[in-house]
Amino acid sequence: MPSSAYALFRKAILTEQQVVCRYDGRPRELCPHIIGHNKSGQEVVLAWQFAGQSSGPLPQWRCLRLAGVSDIGLRKGRWHEGSSHSTEQTCVSDIDLDINIHVRKLR
Repeated sequence: MPSSAYALFRKAILTEQQVVCRYDGRPRELCPHIIGHNKSGQEVVLAWQFAGQSSGPLPQWRCLRLAGVSDIGLRKGRWHEGSSHSTEQTCVSDIDLDINIHVRKLR
């Protein structure tokens, strides 16, 4: 059974809502794009972080282990995505939901 964090991030993808949360002790604002599991079986999400705090420059792609995410909230707002899709993502090896394949192609 998926965690509550997984369910919220999945809902955010399906409804194209922004996520505000804490990860590694920092507030994050992001748009999740792909959710599933990594090679170790952990729940993970690939998201475009557009605001909040980060150890590096923003905006940027982030791979988040959902076990480390807290204080999750969804909100309406402009959908953000990275401009560069030149490399294949390695965050999510077992993809459950991808906004570009499972959501947008159905519209």
